[in-house]
Amino acid sequence: MSQRDALAAYRIYFILGALFICSLVVSNLIFQKFFYWDFFGVYRFEISVGILPYPVTFLITDLISEIYGKKKANQIVTAGIFASIFSLVIVYTSAAVPATDWSPVDDALFDKVFGATVVAVLASMMAYLFAQYIDIQLFHFWKKLTKGKHLWIRNNFSTFFSQFVDTATVLLLLCFFNKIEWSLFGTLLLSGFLFKVLIAVCDTPFLYLGVYLFRKRFKLAPGEEIGAELNAFQKEEKL
Repeated sequence: MSQRDALAAYRIYFILGALFICSLVVSNLIFQKFFYWDFFGVYRFEISVGILPYPVTFLITDLISEIYGKKKANQIVTAGIFASIFSLVIVYTSAAVPATDWSPVDDALFDKVFGATVVAVLASMMAYLFAQYIDIQLFHFWKKLTKGKHLWIRNNFSTFFSQFVDTATVLLLLCFFNKIEWSLFGTLLLSGFLFKVLIAVCDTPFLYLGVYLFRKRFKLAPGEEIGAELNAFQKEEKL
């Protein structure tokens, strides 16, 4: 890989990482609003708005896993952990300082909106750790099993299981800390999981498009990854 291609690959990797971290942090901040969606009269979804940006994280990790390899995908997941912790510190500090008398948002309103963020971030981080690492492991398991073919299999089957783990873990922790009533657990679990499965199926064409564009730009063979070449290039740059 030429120096120019390596630099371009790094820039794209950092952009994908930024989108990943943004989606993860925002999903933790907005989770307290719940909405419903009648799916063509077949099923009524009742889910948190925090679920809307979250599937983007799995699409990005699958894309990075496919093009950059497992190591680079795990690096993004680890960066997301630190970003979540940092956002938690910011929210906690913001809640601790007193609001002025003329502040448009007083302490009570701020606590109502962000008061559960600490629990949400902790719950999300636990689920995130389990789900993302499981997703990456399963993705490469299916990739090895299919010898780099049938991208839709590893994209969907890795995401289905990891999304179930993610949804169940978050809801269990939120119910345990009394942020959500236990009576809603089954409904929210089913709605959350089915919604994520639907999104995973819908994002498959976008994954194919992304992989196609990457392989065309960097002249990669089917199943070929560029993570090792980027690591070697990075070591040369340090030297």
